[in-house]
Amino acid sequence: MNSELMQIPKRIKELREILEIPAIEMASKLNISLEQYNKLESGQKDIPISTLYEIASILSTDFTVLLTGESPRMNTHTVVRKGEGVCVNRYTGYHFESLAYNFIGREMEPMLVTLEVQEVEPALVMHGGQEFNFVLQGTVKVTVGSKSFTLNEGDCIYFNPSLPHGQAAVGGTTKFLTVIKE
Repeated sequence: MNSELMQIPKRIKELREILEIPAIEMASKLNISLEQYNKLESGQKDIPISTLYEIASILSTDFTVLLTGESPRMNTHTVVRKGEGVCVNRYTGYHFESLAYNFIGREMEPMLVTLEVQEVEPALVMHGGQEFNFVLQGTVKVTVGSKSFTLNEGDCIYFNPSLPHGQAAVGGTTKFLTVIKE
């Protein structure tokens, strides 16, 4: 995990300790074992985006605080210029850029996701709310539950993310806009 990404687990631990929430309580609220939680908080295991949202909710903080260490500042509008969103390279071949990180109290999380073809598709994830994906470049395989859909540039999907789901690049690098509403 790169040093920028290592700051996220450090922020989580610091906020949890400030709020005096035991690690076992966090693990319980996330429905994972204490051992799994400790691996997330120590940076030994990558934290899925959906889990970051859950952690932010448990800690009563904004997703942006976990990503950047700073609170959002805008409450009427925010403009993010091309390439200036908050970027996270979660693992090789998966990069996302938060496009509304500076808006206070946002009810949606728009992100630009860039995927490269992987030998092994990432594990499926689940989270609350609703999710929308719009393919901007390339071809993406989107799995929702037991069904998979191949989406090309200009195609989109809106789905219930409480079902196991995931995205994988097909044939080359792909970019898509994802909007998550918790």
